[in-house]
Amino acid sequence: MAEFRSGFVAVCGRPNVGKSTLVNRMVGQKVSITSRRPQTTRHRILGIKTTAEAQVIYVDVPGVLPGGGGGLNQYLSRAAAGGVEGVDCVLLVISVPGWTKADMPALALAQRQNSPVVLVINKIDRLADRAALLPLIDMSREKMAFAGVVPVSARTGDGVSALEAAALACLPVHPAQFPSDQVSDRGDRFMAAELVREQIFRSFGQEIPYAVTVTIDSFRQEPRLIRIEATILVEKDGQKAILLGTSGLRLKEIGRRSRLEMQKLFGSKVYLGLWIKVREGWSDDARALRNFGYGEDG
Repeated sequence: MAEFRSGFVAVCGRPNVGKSTLVNRMVGQKVSITSRRPQTTRHRILGIKTTAEAQVIYVDVPGVLPGGGGGLNQYLSRAAAGGVEGVDCVLLVISVPGWTKADMPALALAQRQNSPVVLVINKIDRLADRAALLPLIDMSREKMAFAGVVPVSARTGDGVSALEAAALACLPVHPAQFPSDQVSDRGDRFMAAELVREQIFRSFGQEIPYAVTVTIDSFRQEPRLIRIEATILVEKDGQKAILLGTSGLRLKEIGRRSRLEMQKLFGSKVYLGLWIKVREGWSDDARALRNFGYGEDG
C-alpha cells in the first residue's frame, strides 16, 4: 500500500485565466467565487481534498499582476507572491491559444520558486483541433524546465484527473494536515461576503469597478434559517446608484441570486439583508483595507 502524502499546491497565473474554477473542480466543491471579471479572487484561499491516499491542499491565489498600482493592487500582488512561497508544487495556469504579455509576471514568479512547476494549459474545450496544442507545448518547454505540461478544461473537467496525478507526484509522504471533512480554511461569514461580491461582478461587468467590497454585519444561525445582514461598500455615489437600480430592483436581484447561492452552499434557508454605503478611497486606504479583511496574511 502506498504511503499517505500531503502537501500544498499553489495555483497561480494571470487574472481571469480560470484558476478558481480549476480549484473548485479539483476540490469537488465551491471554495472560491468565479466571474469573468479580472481580480475576482482577492485572498489566498485553501481548497482541501482528502482521499484515502492523500490530502492535497490547493492554494488559490489572486491573479499575478505587474508591480505598482494603488493599495488594493499592492495587496493583491503580495497575496499572490506569498501564496506560492514554501509550497510543494506550483501549478502555473495559462489558457489557449497561448502565452500573452499578461502571463509574464506569473511566469517570472514561478521561475523564482524552488518547488516543481507544472504548466496547466486551460480552456482546451475552446479548441476545434487538439493538435494545435502540440506547438504550444513545445514552445512552452522553452520557457522553463516544467515538471510537466497538462492540458485541461476546468469548465468540463477534461484532463483534470491527469493534473491531479501530476500534482500528487510532487507531494511528500506526510500525514494529513487538516481534518478529513474540511474543504477550506475560510468560514461561513467569509463565503457569504464572497458570494455577494460574486453576484455583483457577474451582474454588472465594467459598470462597477473592482473597488467594491462586502462586509458581513451579522451572521446568526437560527433554528430554521441563517439570518445574514451585509453591507456593500463602493467609492462613489454613482456606483451606489448603479447597484441600486430603479426602485432598488438591481440590488434586490443581487440579493436574490446571492441568497440562492448561500442556500446551496450552507444547506439551509437563508434570509439576506443587503445595504450599500459609500466610502470614498477605501481601496487606497491602508487602515480601511485592514478593516475590510485585506491584511498582510492574504
